[in-house]
Amino acid sequence: MGAQIRVYRQKISSTTSMRKIFKAMELIATSRIGKARARVAASLPYANAITRAVSAVASQSEIDHPLVTEPAQIRRAAVLVITSDRGLAGSYSASVLKQAEGLTELLRGEGKEVKTYVLGRKAQAYFDFRNRPYAQVWTGNTDAPEFATAQEIGAALLEDFATAYEEDGVDEIHVVYTRFKSMVNQEPTVIRLLPLEVVEEQAQSESELLPLYEFEPEAERVLDALLPRYIESRIFAAMLQAAASELAARQRAMKSAGDNATDLIKKYTRLRNTARQAEITQELSEIVAGADALSASS
Repeated sequence: MGAQIRVYRQKISSTTSMRKIFKAMELIATSRIGKARARVAASLPYANAITRAVSAVASQSEIDHPLVTEPAQIRRAAVLVITSDRGLAGSYSASVLKQAEGLTELLRGEGKEVKTYVLGRKAQAYFDFRNRPYAQVWTGNTDAPEFATAQEIGAALLEDFATAYEEDGVDEIHVVYTRFKSMVNQEPTVIRLLPLEVVEEQAQSESELLPLYEFEPEAERVLDALLPRYIESRIFAAMLQAAASELAARQRAMKSAGDNATDLIKKYTRLRNTARQAEITQELSEIVAGADALSASS
């Protein structure tokens, strides 16, 4: 009986230590989520402005530019998968990877080859474990993205987009990430970056018209200058949305883990007390039985 009490005490002690870790991680995520949401909000004006500019150039000029013209045949598609570097965020990374797998199956069902690009150690580990190839990988600070990383990713994707299919180039580019909607709602999302699909991060009213631009020099050169910045801003916006989603998912997962640890501590405490009470009852019974035996023998 004493050994059983010691087991419960050890379980209570270890679970209490784990609860402290969960609580600390919850507090860290909670303290960082505000900054992450502020960065998402701060990125919207620039992303919307450059989106409107690119949309105006593409819609107000009759040009045949490879970045805005649908190719006659799409044979290979690039898929950028954005996950987290660290775990303990519930189903955050698993949901993105599931969405990426669905997109991959869809593209292959359409007869397209898929070239995968990976952002985050969780996606890297996922593909490495399954011995599935990927073109490039970027890791580090997924919960605090840097614009330099978005520039590097954008340059790599644009370079492959400008490369011929026979030389391992791609004909379209997709991004799979998690869109932050609220603290309790984060949605795995797929967007197509190229050929250009203009999607603003912030909805505009139907009555609002695109501004009229005069192009100097010609529209093709304007697109050549604008589209790399457009791609970088869209990728960085996706990274910021993913970072906010990751922190929100981690905060929620750690709170749930802490609550479960509290429930376990209560359960083990109750079992320990029950075992202790049984031990005391047994000792009293032995004392009474010994006293009765002594009385009977005297």
